[in-house]
Amino acid sequence: MDKTDAYTLAGPQAGSAKNHFLAWDREYAHLKWGGPAPVRDLQAHLLPGSRVLDAGSGNGRYLGELTRHYNAVGVDVSLTALKGSRSQLSRSGRFAEHLVANVSELPFKARTFDGILCYGVLQHLFKEERESSVREFHHILRERGLVFFEAFGCEDMRCGGESSIPFEKRTFARQNGIIYHYFTRTEVRALFREFEVIELEDIIKEKTFRGEAYKRHLVRGIFRKP
Repeated sequence: MDKTDAYTLAGPQAGSAKNHFLAWDREYAHLKWGGPAPVRDLQAHLLPGSRVLDAGSGNGRYLGELTRHYNAVGVDVSLTALKGSRSQLSRSGRFAEHLVANVSELPFKARTFDGILCYGVLQHLFKEERESSVREFHHILRERGLVFFEAFGCEDMRCGGESSIPFEKRTFARQNGIIYHYFTRTEVRALFREFEVIELEDIIKEKTFRGEAYKRHLVRGIFRKP
């Protein structure tokens, strides 16, 4: 990534036109359905029938499973993703409300949800957007409500590239225009400082490709609103 590309994404245009959000429609136009994903962490902490928000629901991999157990709502910046999610849920005979929304500016009243699932989403935002998103989570959660969080960690093999002045620490962009930020566990704890920590862990796995070992790193946490 050269400095010209970085400025195009992270300069004044990124703040107004949100180019990195618009990139998701292009991404989901050719992204294939990866099958349903489990929601066991939520099942261990939330009662069936709880109202749950899938914040950054994409094409519905988690949302479809959430509808098996909860009153679920999905939001995403990509209309293309949401259309795919609706179709996938319909084929499975399930339903969830779908809304086009940015997770840093959520269109819900205070104390609306019992839980929020946010897997692989905050890693695609700039620092100000991440902080705004967590404030939104705090606002729309009921007392004792839970956030289930997962994002890329800083030891991941993909954390790297030539940084440039307009970008933030450990924040990069790929050629498709999508932003990638890689967290430390300390950073995540600071981000959720208004919440009680239920769980917070680094998940590190090694994969071997053509005789070379590569590290995959996730930071995963569960946070409770006091």
